[in-house]
Amino acid sequence: MKQWEIWTCDFADAGPHPAVVVSHPDRVARAPLVNVLIGSSQRASRPARENEVLLNSADGLDGETLVKCDLMYLVEKERLYRRRGSVAVERRRALVQRIHACFGFTVL
Repeated sequence: MKQWEIWTCDFADAGPHPAVVVSHPDRVARAPLVNVLIGSSQRASRPARENEVLLNSADGLDGETLVKCDLMYLVEKERLYRRRGSVAVERRRALVQRIHACFGFTVL
């Protein structure tokens, strides 16, 4: 398992959905818990909102998938199954920018 990989996760409150691993590679390698972003389980039928990024088959998904960037889930790695793919470089940048905007981080 690596940062930016997309796996299926059975979220307690939402059921099975794509999950993008966003934890630092060191955490992914050594810790039992990782941070993930949840993706839509159905193909996107609308443009991405301010808190979302659109992923697609270039990222290893079956179709267009909206990923929410305003909420990170902390999940046990053992709950991640069926690797779906990996986020393409250009969309990694979009995810980081969207996370930054959603959380309102400022650099001092």
